[in-house]
Amino acid sequence: QVADLVIRPHNDDALKAFFTEFEFNALGRRLFGDDFKAGRGRKAEQQTASQASEAPPVAEDLFTAPVAAKLTTIADTPHVYHLVQSAEERRNLIGELGKLKSFCFDLETTGLDPRDTQIVGIALSWQAHEGWFVHFPREKAAAKSVLEEFRDVFTRDGIEKIGHNLKFDLSVLLAHGVEVAGPYFDTMIAHALIEPEQRHGMDFLSETYLHYTPVPITSLIGTEKDDLFSQATMADVAAEDARKVADYAAEDADVTWQLATKLRPELAPHGQTRVFNTVESPLLPVLTKMENFGVKIDVQALREYGIELEKKAQELQKRIHEVAGGPFNLNSPKQMGEVLFDRLKLLDKPKKTATGQYQTNEQVLQSLTGLHPIVQDILDYREVTKLNNTYVEALPHAVSKVTGRVHTTFHQLMAATGRMASSDPNLQNIPIRSDLGREIRKAFVPGFDDWVLMSADYSQIELRVMAALSGDKAMIEAFAQGIDIHQATAARVYGVELDGVLPEMRRTAKMVNFGIIYGISAFGLSQRLGIPRGEAATIIENYFKQFPGIKRFMEKIVEDAKQCGYVETLTGRRRNIRDLTSANATVRGQAERVAMNTPIQGTAADMIKLAMIHVDAALTKAGLKTRMLLQVHDELLFEMPESEVEQARAIILDAMKNALPLEGVPVEVEAGTGTNWLQAH
Repeated sequence: QVADLVIRPHNDDALKAFFTEFEFNALGRRLFGDDFKAGRGRKAEQQTASQASEAPPVAEDLFTAPVAAKLTTIADTPHVYHLVQSAEERRNLIGELGKLKSFCFDLETTGLDPRDTQIVGIALSWQAHEGWFVHFPREKAAAKSVLEEFRDVFTRDGIEKIGHNLKFDLSVLLAHGVEVAGPYFDTMIAHALIEPEQRHGMDFLSETYLHYTPVPITSLIGTEKDDLFSQATMADVAAEDARKVADYAAEDADVTWQLATKLRPELAPHGQTRVFNTVESPLLPVLTKMENFGVKIDVQALREYGIELEKKAQELQKRIHEVAGGPFNLNSPKQMGEVLFDRLKLLDKPKKTATGQYQTNEQVLQSLTGLHPIVQDILDYREVTKLNNTYVEALPHAVSKVTGRVHTTFHQLMAATGRMASSDPNLQNIPIRSDLGREIRKAFVPGFDDWVLMSADYSQIELRVMAALSGDKAMIEAFAQGIDIHQATAARVYGVELDGVLPEMRRTAKMVNFGIIYGISAFGLSQRLGIPRGEAATIIENYFKQFPGIKRFMEKIVEDAKQCGYVETLTGRRRNIRDLTSANATVRGQAERVAMNTPIQGTAADMIKLAMIHVDAALTKAGLKTRMLLQVHDELLFEMPESEVEQARAIILDAMKNALPLEGVPVEVEAGTGTNWLQAH
């Protein structure tokens, strides 16, 4: 039946439940926004440092899926795992480590918060099928003494330290006063560069590359589904059976060592040696320090703002109920739809979900704002309640009871473009677009008297990257002359002088500029601007006539990717694009947009990562107290004594501007200071 081929609206509630059950985090975020969180989350994902995975699960195909029948385990694989408990055994082990050029290590801890966990032991390996587990005493002073014995070998430059999700181990050791020296080799990062679209957890890699299934941690401590009081900690298990923990932990180190020997030679054939050695590996200790520093928030200021938001929400709710002719549950899509479409009759034929319920998501409401004032009030109510629930009420709970600061976790390679992400809490998602959202940044403050925050932000960096990569003369000229790029674009597209550009023209040009980066279509632009599709097509056509270099660049990227199967950033970071020849036009179009966007977004991501490395090195060399706290896309946030502002500003701006030079295009950075993040930005 033809009717069966009609694409019907999806059921949001059912889809969310399905994605949650099967841990489809990436799809969930794409459909429902960044706040969607499904499945196990960070706790289970990082049950041990060596088992963590930054990338969301993806379905394996016939070529990547492990073949279960061929997998071996600890039970049928010859191995020698040593349990190290005495001082003499530790001295002998440390002596051996000191002779090595490289070794793998993995910490076993009582928890997942690096600043509030106890080290149960250190697992080590430097040859296949052999490992050592150094069991730490439970008493803190004695454990600290054992760790001190290993300080020299961990802080010695030139001995390569190998690990899986190495940043966790570096963070725990830093929190315990040991700053691990490089070079570093993280098997999770290596694999994320080699196969960015796959999973990167240790178990998956072990089965894929070694055809070996490691001992699951649940066999030692149980699962989260167990009774809360029956799930053991690693310390509990080690106290009862150190040998059992030794086999588990040493196996992790052994497997990671073997993975390193498999993945290291794969970097060069995939063109990722430069990115690994100059970007991702040197970034590890920088992120470790940033996470350890954390950021101070003014909890009282948040509470006061929460009261203000609650009052505003109540006022909006009262007004909405009055206009609607009576009270209803504003958080119920069903009741909301009935009010808007049955009672107020805003549309003759409103859209419905698969279950017959009226659609009232944000996109639908935005399209109705001109029809009735109640719609804007509903949107404002949703914004206010989301700000209060997601940020104002949640952030105080993220304050560490150990440090009194908020410590996020940075993910270097969450996105295949190389862009970083932040979680637990997500500090890259603090609102900035609305006045109400920006107020939350006021709560981020310096942690010491006579200190200030400094925000350093790249100016229109993705457009500058696009200009440099495309070599488009008109866009390069606009940047070189310091002209407002959106005003310059509007002048060219609409055929007027710069001083004749109207605000609406500039807004349209800005939408087109950023849309082109993501391969926007005429339909997409028409939806964003609320104009007919034909008019949007004309705007895009005029744009490419005025900036022909960009059109040629986009076409060449897609064509080259069809030939070689991947695209690259300026540093050589690759992303495989597998659907460019798909018979499905929708799938093919999405692949083309990914191909066009990745070199631009990925180069911008590489630039700020290199800037972070250079800034950290320069601040350390200068002996300043200034700290780098956060990376939020194109922005870096610092904390510094007022007396260091001018010196730190010069260092930061120089490092950011020169991190990754763009041919013919100046890189501009704006920096501001203040007593809170909003003021600094």
